[in-house]
Amino acid sequence: MTEQVQYLTPAWRDEAEKRLKTELSPERMNFITSSMSNIYLDCPDGGTRYLFFRFEKGAFADLLLGEGEPPPAEFKITGQYDIFAKISRAELGSQRALMTGKLKLKGNMVKALKLASIADRLNKVLATIPAQY
Repeated sequence: MTEQVQYLTPAWRDEAEKRLKTELSPERMNFITSSMSNIYLDCPDGGTRYLFFRFEKGAFADLLLGEGEPPPAEFKITGQYDIFAKISRAELGSQRALMTGKLKLKGNMVKALKLASIADRLNKVLATIPAQY
């Protein structure tokens, strides 16, 4: 895929799912079972969106994109659209965004810190998607 897709659209989600399934093996994901919802505030259309990830024993299981209330997740990360866009373009690390208060985390902070390297792997894959923001 060389053409750009609009960030956080169904086409972007489909490309993200394809890349996550092919590039993140259960071994690379340390066989984790977890879920996470990213809540995007102030999207360009003025709305709020979510991106829900779920892994079972390290295998990619779900990637849902929507508006409104996301499915229940072990971790919920909330932030401005622009901050998530910077993370997706690999201009800002997710750990730095959390530690500087640009993103808010709900969930077990100790477990979240243990999973930080796995989140970085996921973000590196998403950063390879040619997208318009």
